[in-house]
Amino acid sequence: MSDAHGIARDQLRAFIERIERLEEEKKTIADDIKDVYGEAKSMGFDTKILRKVISIRKQDQDERMEQEAILDTYLQALGMVPAAEDAA
Repeated sequence: MSDAHGIARDQLRAFIERIERLEEEKKTIADDIKDVYGEAKSMGFDTKILRKVISIRKQDQDERMEQEAILDTYLQALGMVPAAEDAA
């Protein structure tokens, strides 16, 4: 095998090993997050709502406002909330 193939093989192995380490770290972090949710649940918090709050906090304000407006429009169309003109 040529030296170039040996170098490419070594680089490939290094990439694979780095990815494997990162995947293991990702699993550890996911387990830690699961533990925090479990702790919050044991304290009486609704984990489904906690996940929603975290999701909302990741959005920028404009994106969040747009989604809320669309949701409100859909709920009004389904008769689940009064239309804005009905409330006045």
